[in-house]
Formats: sequence, structure tokens, C-alpha cells
Amino acid sequence: MSLSRRTRITLAASSVVLAVPVIAAAVLASYDWNRARPWLNEKISAAIDRPFEIRGAVSLTWQQQGNNGQDRTWRDYLPLPHLLASDVHVGNPRGMQAPAEMASVGQFAFVIEPLPLLRQRIQIPVLRFDHPKLLLQRDADGHNNWTFKREDKRSAWSLDVQRVVFSKGAIRYIDAMTQVDASAQVDTINDARYGVAWQLHGKWNQQDVSGSGKAGAVLSLQEQTTPYPLAANLEVGGTRISVEGTLTKPAALAALDMRLKLSGPSMARLYGLTGVLLPETPPFVTEGHLSGNLGANASHWVYDQFTGKVGQSDIGGKLDFKTGAPRPLLSGAVQSRLLQVSDLGPLIGADSNASKEARGADTVQPGNKVLPVETFRTERWTAIDADVNYKAAQITRDKNLPIHQLETQIHLKDGVLSLKPLNFDIAGGRFNSTVMLDGSGKINPQAIRAELKAGAQHLQLKQLFPGIEGMQATVGEVNADVSLSATGNSVAGLLGSSNGELKGVINQGSVSKLLLEEMGLNLGSVVLTRLAGDKQVKLNCMVTDFAVTHGVMKSRLFVVDTSEAKIDIGGTVNLDNEKLDLTLKPDAKSVRVISLRAPIYVRGTFKAPEVSVDKGTLALRAGGALALAVVAPVAAIVPLVSTGPGETAGCQALMAQVAAKPVAPAPGK
Repeated sequence: MSLSRRTRITLAASSVVLAVPVIAAAVLASYDWNRARPWLNEKISAAIDRPFEIRGAVSLTWQQQGNNGQDRTWRDYLPLPHLLASDVHVGNPRGMQAPAEMASVGQFAFVIEPLPLLRQRIQIPVLRFDHPKLLLQRDADGHNNWTFKREDKRSAWSLDVQRVVFSKGAIRYIDAMTQVDASAQVDTINDARYGVAWQLHGKWNQQDVSGSGKAGAVLSLQEQTTPYPLAANLEVGGTRISVEGTLTKPAALAALDMRLKLSGPSMARLYGLTGVLLPETPPFVTEGHLSGNLGANASHWVYDQFTGKVGQSDIGGKLDFKTGAPRPLLSGAVQSRLLQVSDLGPLIGADSNASKEARGADTVQPGNKVLPVETFRTERWTAIDADVNYKAAQITRDKNLPIHQLETQIHLKDGVLSLKPLNFDIAGGRFNSTVMLDGSGKINPQAIRAELKAGAQHLQLKQLFPGIEGMQATVGEVNADVSLSATGNSVAGLLGSSNGELKGVINQGSVSKLLLEEMGLNLGSVVLTRLAGDKQVKLNCMVTDFAVTHGVMKSRLFVVDTSEAKIDIGGTVNLDNEKLDLTLKPDAKSVRVISLRAPIYVRGTFKAPEVSVDKGTLALRAGGALALAVVAPVAAIVPLVSTGPGETAGCQALMAQVAAKPVAPAPGK
């Protein structure tokens, strides 16, 4: 039976349709592709907007793509032309001040889909490198050689690379903005998760950097949901960084999802690596979950569920970092269950010289100075804004005086740092304060302007001094107020130029009888007290009022009033040169036997205070006793008997006197 004419035409047309791609494939396979190198070089150069050249041999075979992953599609079953090129070179974009080449490859293979070529689109499903050498560079103006983008006009040709397969090679990264010059040697490994491993060495901010890591052998640039595995261990100038996770959108260098572990001598050292301003701290270690997105104009990083230790203190919480104008913003919440006071020393330079050396501080505390002289590094304060809440359940200097429930809000904006409020519970009472440090340099480029306002309410004496024997019997409490302003570039400089006042009141407490007797030089009473045993004497009140001018604290009123004695204290405390000049005048309220009562001087420095007795008064009293001894030995003890001054102003009057004192004016006001 013969076929109809229509059927014959249909079969003939179908044969032609099937024969054309077969013939085309045969022609393409037999074609000398070395003759196509100029065309390929020209079109790829136009697509990537930089020089591209295949200098070695080019050949073509038809193969399946060979993708065995879960994202395998019907296209993976079609044979596609595989081009194998040797000695390939990629240059840098125009205007880039860098070595002539961005990359060179001993041999690489890529697959081309034919149909997109009709739309002037070079579509490469798989790009394989063998012995590549890659240079990534960014100059001081922010221009880089890894952004494939034309600045003047778009090319008629476009390049679409979907997957990249790595092999053994070398990568160098030079960044003038972050001062990085590091090289990595890459090699393939037999690992179920990772395909390549690398070793790194170089410089970062003039510090040695070294490390190693692993990465996936196949980088998917099209499948945005395919995670690309990464793992690395780095050390930069004593700071150790360990990461392990994935990069989900490698084409945009975004969607990082990693486990991050950091450790080092001080958190301040991280500034050179991250650009994030953190305080000086003791050695630290922290681990948590890091996620981030690197946008075209801004980046967003979240360090969540992190825990760690800073010195002997624990930390944990969440930090959020966003780049953008006018400056990056760090926000979040950090908590500590236990904070050691000694771990706060590096914040203000109050740690030891050994600790300073360990965290890289240049300043060495002079041996004759108590107040920290290490200068504040305010040049970094304008690099970032911050809004971080910090809470500590317990702070301790020693086990006898714990501080509870510290809370502060840390604000940093345009170089002005404030702690508003800075509050905590101590000794059964509450300490409330606000602190402002202006490091913007707008008022004084070389110094910080500081303001402190603080108040202590209802601090219990028996909790404030739990180590003093017998103090548990007292019910006295402390109330105080502090208001200071200053300008300086260190803690010592700030206190040495401070102006303001300090006021405090203790009422209804108790004090050691032996201590009072010794301060009054009541020798007989001291002997009797030691024989009979010490006891607590009622403390009616202690009232203090210091005016502070140019760093000199001058006593306007300083009285200790008990049921058995009254002590008046006058003089100055110089915060600038750290010198003391105080005079204690004790007076007994009852009869004291063999009393050599005389003014007591407290002088010297904070580092080496000196306590002495007024020798003139002491000699007069002792001389009178010797003269009487010649006439009547029994009467010789009369000059040495103290009967007390009688009634003094009550504590209520003293406290009213303190309240009536005006605040010491600042200079020029």
C-alpha cells in the first residue's frame, strides 16, 4: 500500500527537521574552533567589558552536562557543545590601577547553549577551571575588578554563567580600603561536602594574617536556593576567627548563614577587621550565629544567640549591624549573669600594665599615679552610631559587696557617647546616674567633654561594710549626690579638670569605739577598750560636702558625729596631682583618761598617703603634764584628761547646712 502524498511530505519535512541539528552537530564537531578564537575573544570581551583572550587550543565535543544534583532539569539530559580552551586570560576593567590581568587559566571548559546565541546571549551552564590564577583588587576610591558592569553603554551581548567548578589554583586579594593583601593556594580534596581546600597568608591592616579553610567545588550562580558551603579558620594579629556555614546567593555575595567564633586579646582589636567600634576589654571569646546580606549600597549583619566570656565575666545576646549613611548603626541587647569589676578596667585604662601590653595599648601607667592616664581613642567615635541595651544580673568586686541588676542604654551618635541611665542596686539601696562623653571633637579636638550626675539612695551600712566586725548591728544608711563636668583626654585628665560638687549623708549608724579612741589619741581609753573589748558606738551622722573646682576638692563641711566624739575634717583633695591635704580634729564628748588629743594630718599622695599628728599641740599638752609633775604628781594627769566640748549642732542642722550650699560654679560662670 503506497503512502499518500501528504504523508510523504510530512515524513520528508520531519526528516529534514531531525537531520538539520544532526548535520549541524556534525559540522560543529568537525569545525576547527581555533579559527573561531578571534570571534569568541571579541564577543566575550564585549559581554564582560574587559579584555578576554584564548591563547591556546580550542576544541569542541558534545556531552551531557552531567549534573547529578537534586536540581537536575530536562536540560541536563540534552547533549550540549563543550568547549575546551587552553591558556585563557581575563584583563581588568578600564581605569583600574592594577596588574594587567585579573585572571589566567591553564585550561578551562565551558558549555554553551546554542539557541541563546541567536539572542546575542552567551549562556554557560557550567564553567570549569584548571590551575586558575585570580587577582581580586579594590582601590582606595572603592573601584573593584570583580564587578562586571559597563559604565557608559550596555553591550549588545550578555554573559550568563550558571555554575562554576573550581580546581587547583591561586587567588590573591588586594584591598586598599581595608588594607588587605593576602594570597590563598587552592587545591581539590575528596570530601562529601567540600570540594576544595585553601591555605591563606598575607597582611591585614599591617598585621599578619594566616589561616585555612574549605569550600564547595561547585558554585551555583543561578540557583539562588542552592547553598554554597564555606568553612575557615583565620588568625589576624592575635585575633582568631572561625566560621562554618553557607553562602546562598553567591551571584550577589549575599545571604551568608554561618556559625561564627571569635577570640582575642581585646574586642577593640576587631575594629580593623570589621569597622565596628567596640570597647577595650580583657581577653574574650564568643560564639554565635552570623547572618548577613551584602547589598549594593548597604549591608546588614546579625550576630544572634551568641554567648561567651570577657575576662571572667559572661556575655550573651544579639547585635545588629547596618551600614549606610551617614554612618553605620550598631544596635541590640547584651546580658551578663555575672560581671567582674576588674573586667571593666580596660574600658577606662584602669587595668595593669601587663594587661595593657597584652591588649596592645601603648600607654604605660606611671608607678606614682593611681588615676588611669591612658588616652581615649576618640578618632573612632565618629565612625559609627550605636544603640545597645546592656544588663548585668550581678556585678562583684569581691564576694562581700555584690552589685545587682545593672542596666544601661549605650547611645553613640555623631561622636557623643551617653549612658542614660546607668543604674544598679548596691548594699540594699539604689545607685542612679547618667554619663555623657562628647568625643566628637567639635568643642575640643584633643579632648572629651564629660558630664556626670549620680545619686545613691538608702545604701545600708551593714551591707556596704559587711567585713567590719559588729557592723551587722547597725541600721544606718547612706545617701549621696554627685554632679561633675570636665574636659580631658583620659580619666586622670577628666578628674584633674573637673568642676562640681559631692555631697553625702550617713545617719543612724554605728562606728568602732576603738577606732574613735585611736583617732582621738586617747591612750588610756585605747588600753581600756582593748582590755574590755571593742564595741559599736552610735553614729549620729556623717555629713560631707565638697566643692570641686579645676580638679581640687575642697571641704565645705565634713563632720563625723557620734555619741562619744565629734570629728571635724577640713582641707583639700587634688585630683590633678593626686595629693591629699586633710586635717582631722577629734573632740571627745565624755571624760577620757590620758588623752593626747591633737589634730591629725592626712597628706602625701593617693599612691602613698602619710598620716601624722600635730607635734606642737602634742608637745604643749605633754609639757604641761611634766611641769605639774614636779609640783604635784597627782595633778600631772589633769592636762591629759578630756571632758569633751559639750553640746554641738544637731545632725539635722548639719544636713540642712549641706542642702543650703550652692553648687560650685564652673570656670567662667
